[in-house]
Amino acid sequence: MPGQFVMYESAVKVSHARHAGASIAPTGNYNFSRNVNAVPLAAVEFPHAASEYSIVFVGDKDTVTPVAVLGLRDGENVFLSDDGKWEAKFVPAFLRRYPFAFSQSGDRLELCIDESFPGLNAEGRGSRLFADNGASTPYVDHVLKFLQEYQVQFARSQQFGAHLQNLGLLEPMQARVTMEPGRALSLGGFMAVSREKLKALPGDTMAELARTDELELIYLHLNSMGHFERLRERMQTVGSDRIAGAAGVAAPKQRAEAP
Repeated sequence: MPGQFVMYESAVKVSHARHAGASIAPTGNYNFSRNVNAVPLAAVEFPHAASEYSIVFVGDKDTVTPVAVLGLRDGENVFLSDDGKWEAKFVPAFLRRYPFAFSQSGDRLELCIDESFPGLNAEGRGSRLFADNGASTPYVDHVLKFLQEYQVQFARSQQFGAHLQNLGLLEPMQARVTMEPGRALSLGGFMAVSREKLKALPGDTMAELARTDELELIYLHLNSMGHFERLRERMQTVGSDRIAGAAGVAAPKQRAEAP
């Protein structure tokens, strides 16, 4: 799976030498996510995300990541309006962190920014990245804190996915959505918790899942699967050009990569 910078056109390390006079002005625009059909989701986001998105799992025996499904076809995000506005109440942290992200450099995490972001400017609009004395500004400190917390929560989410895998609860799934009589879309390549396998768990295992709040996460995931039907409804509200431009049917795979 490709790196986390799939949505970033020109990601570079933030440095005083390069960005001494740079500022960030919020745009409220999510056009950078137009061609992604799923994004990673932290377990702590499940309670908010489950009311609007289908939550599934992608990965293999070594790494399992929960993701929020944004579209039934590769290159199609049906939660994005034509003018780049997000059409849901909750926006996953994976998207909210843009235009920033961490990159791995040995044992260190380095702050990077997408220089193609329209809000990046040298006119002083918004928040500066560096003060006159060369120190990072409180704005950058806030960004760093947000990204650090994101890394922690993402690691916990992968631990949750690995636990489900180890318990044998995950199984390959395929969602089938009827668009019109005689025409349907199928979305595969993801995993979901098997209700039957969950019911068959020993009592002490179920009790431990409840104690760690993982059982609640499982039920949020299972209940969210009903939103695949809402994806069909959203597809029918987007412009015909966007629908026609989406090639084929694909799983929420490459578009769901995380740091």
